[in-house]
Amino acid sequence: MPEVNCQICKKGFYIKPSHQKLGWGKYCSRECVFKSQLRGKFVNCFICGKKIYRSLKAIDHSQSGKFFCTKSCQTLWRNQIYVGENSANWKNGEKAYRSILLRSNQNQACVLCKIDDLRILTAHHKDHNRTNNKLDNLMWLCLNCHYLVHHDKELDQKVMEALV
Repeated sequence: MPEVNCQICKKGFYIKPSHQKLGWGKYCSRECVFKSQLRGKFVNCFICGKKIYRSLKAIDHSQSGKFFCTKSCQTLWRNQIYVGENSANWKNGEKAYRSILLRSNQNQACVLCKIDDLRILTAHHKDHNRTNNKLDNLMWLCLNCHYLVHHDKELDQKVMEALV
């Protein structure tokens, strides 16, 4: 029996002459056959870092250039990127002020009385314009302080002076 070298690992092995005539016997094991069929690359998941195999076609068609091992990793990434004005469902942000404050790193406590119970905290617009949802225009107030700020002009002025 003639001895041939594996095309992947270059290890020598014996093959029947009839198999060699048929074009078989290029690889020494099933592992080398599998390696010969790989046409892509191993890449790391963008979220968890797990090594995953992607075909060259999948690599070329990636719009973001990022790869994910599961849909849950992809969803974690998408939820960080496509929020607020980047979301397809964004409707001028008229009711998004609370979620904007929750995503920010601001202390979740009332600015006046320092209560930190999230159930009674509300988002307050400093300029009283509900469509201006920029982070520097929003602050946390408890229900009681929020009422007082809107109905007591002097307290509203004190809050504005204290923040500036």
